[in-house]
Amino acid sequence: MTFELGVHSFGNTPRTADRGYGPTAQAVRDALEAARLADEVGLDFFGFGEHHTASMPLSSPTSMVTAAAATTARIRLGTAVSVLSTDDPIRVFEQLAIADAIAPGRIEAVAGRGSSTITFDLFDFDEADYDMLYASKLDLLLAVNAGHKVSFTGPHRRKPLHETTVYPRPQQPLPIWLGSGGSPNSVLRAAELGVPLFIGVLGGTPQHWARYGHAYRQAWDQVGHPADAARIAVAVHGFVGPDNTTAKATYLRHELDMFTTGAAEAGRPPMTPTGREHDLRPGGMVFAGSPEEVADRIIDLHQLLGHDRQILQMDVGAMPHGEVLRSIELLGTEVAPLVRKALD
Repeated sequence: MTFELGVHSFGNTPRTADRGYGPTAQAVRDALEAARLADEVGLDFFGFGEHHTASMPLSSPTSMVTAAAATTARIRLGTAVSVLSTDDPIRVFEQLAIADAIAPGRIEAVAGRGSSTITFDLFDFDEADYDMLYASKLDLLLAVNAGHKVSFTGPHRRKPLHETTVYPRPQQPLPIWLGSGGSPNSVLRAAELGVPLFIGVLGGTPQHWARYGHAYRQAWDQVGHPADAARIAVAVHGFVGPDNTTAKATYLRHELDMFTTGAAEAGRPPMTPTGREHDLRPGGMVFAGSPEEVADRIIDLHQLLGHDRQILQMDVGAMPHGEVLRSIELLGTEVAPLVRKALD
């Protein structure tokens, strides 16, 4: 199977001269432009995440996927992730099926629990139901994707479904990944359900995350799924610049701004990860550097983890859009050929 490389975004609202926010609509337009460029430079996947804040305003990833489907030609597109705990799985499926009608065979979904509880208040759900909502809604999403005439009874629904078909139907069942931030339970659940595993990574080491990959494949084999069907994707922070010094300094500055802003928007104390610059070096999990270093580090991680796809979040902390686009261009034109030569 060919190794896939790509980008993901939660949106990146530009800042004004007084450090306020510019129009959040610009973040939407910028993310769509980034997806078009990723397609043009030959990358394999572009994912749209879900956040509901002024700094990262892509609150409807399925809408973003549909818009990108109409303006790209080849690249695979997906949610990365849809916060399924507080969304409707049938609507998620319907919206992505429409995107698949526009871009047949190029649409995917990553279904996650969510990394914060902000959507529970926003959409009037009880945080105490977190685990139940995610498990039940994931089961329903997989059921309506699998085929026609679904009968379903789950704790998140007041009324059962009986012999129900959800329309439109995609050209073929959509690839649906289980999104995990590293919970061992979610890794095992992905294997039990027979779905690919999508791991969102903010820190740690390649050796640490390799253990999750090994656990997933071991559980996959124990269930009895075909060994060659197990797939792992990794979403990381990353940035490609003309040289290591410039790339690392640029990304670190904007990433630390993102952490500070994100904490303030969530009502938490300022968050500045200690020694974050070490995560940008070989042995860390922030893939910032020259094309050669980023390629070498992706290859090294693959040798440990054996993952099939890696996507980078570049547009953090109000990074200027031009710098984001240049990084995407370098990822597609310089990093990808080096990685593919080594791994394919």
